[in-house]
Amino acid sequence: MNTNLWLLVGFLGQIMFSMRFLIQWLASEKRKKSIVPVSFWYFSIAGGVLLLSYSIFRKDPVFMLGQSVGVIIYSRNLYLIHKKHQVD
Repeated sequence: MNTNLWLLVGFLGQIMFSMRFLIQWLASEKRKKSIVPVSFWYFSIAGGVLLLSYSIFRKDPVFMLGQSVGVIIYSRNLYLIHKKHQVD
């Protein structure tokens, strides 16, 4: 892939990753208390995977490590959320 496409992937990943904070803030304001909606974790995974892909293209081991650990944590949170809903 060409460099411009990878830059698009990187920027899209950053936008997705940043959207999670906007969603969390709006949900908290709506309920007048701090909450973390499920969509926060989906945006975290989407942004994390895109940024991980970009970091692999850039061959940046620091960025790769940070994003790969994050994706594991976000996935685990979604697993726990869905597991709880299956039990309820």
